[in-house]
Amino acid sequence: MPNIHSNISFGLVNIPVLMNPIIRDNDTSFNQLHKTCLNRINYIKYCHHCKKEVKEKDIIKGYAYEKNKYITFPKEELDKLKPEKNDEIEIISFIDFKEVDPIYLEKSYILKTEKQSKAYNLFCEALRKSKKVGLAKTVLGTKLYYCLLRFSPFGIIMTTLFYKEEVILPDDEINLNVSDKELNLAMRLIDEETGKFEPDKYQDEYQNNIREAIDDKIEGKPIKTSRKKAKKQVNDLLEALEKSLKKK
Repeated sequence: MPNIHSNISFGLVNIPVLMNPIIRDNDTSFNQLHKTCLNRINYIKYCHHCKKEVKEKDIIKGYAYEKNKYITFPKEELDKLKPEKNDEIEIISFIDFKEVDPIYLEKSYILKTEKQSKAYNLFCEALRKSKKVGLAKTVLGTKLYYCLLRFSPFGIIMTTLFYKEEVILPDDEINLNVSDKELNLAMRLIDEETGKFEPDKYQDEYQNNIREAIDDKIEGKPIKTSRKKAKKQVNDLLEALEKSLKKK
């Protein structure tokens, strides 16, 4: 994805920035092939009613308001409904980051400047010193996003947010009914297992296995498989906690 030019709108201050996604898709890409001849599979848009292939120019979007009943939207009509693209990240307010439940966090971007910018540096320092994050809105593609702007040692990180209606939570809260003994053992186990977040240590084992298998197949070697032994389950909760602590 190329650099996206945008502007942080902060009061009457405009800060030109370049936006780049931080996260990349790490999955190995496979093509679908015909098993007999190993040629790529093509997808044909076909109308079963007219019994013929349909070209892109003859396709419109339809919304099913009842079964088999549609209202249609040509591209021109849908274009009129899109939010106006103005290349602006408009700050609405400043909030405490801890107020935001992580379930609302979607995708992150790094916002940098093409050249030294006093306004950018000032905004970074203001975010760092205030320990606040900027709540903003912007348009990416055809969708209006609300997002958070926060300081990091690498520059300003912008994280888009899910809308409330996109997050599905149960209506009822859980009933926490545990004994003091169970809780004390669980807290001791947490203390024993407490460490630091070290992302360099966390590997996508499945993708690593796929890449290793690809290399083996290219070299004509058999694929190696490794299966972990299943853990012995202890059904009694207190016994499971006590054995876990003894094991540590």
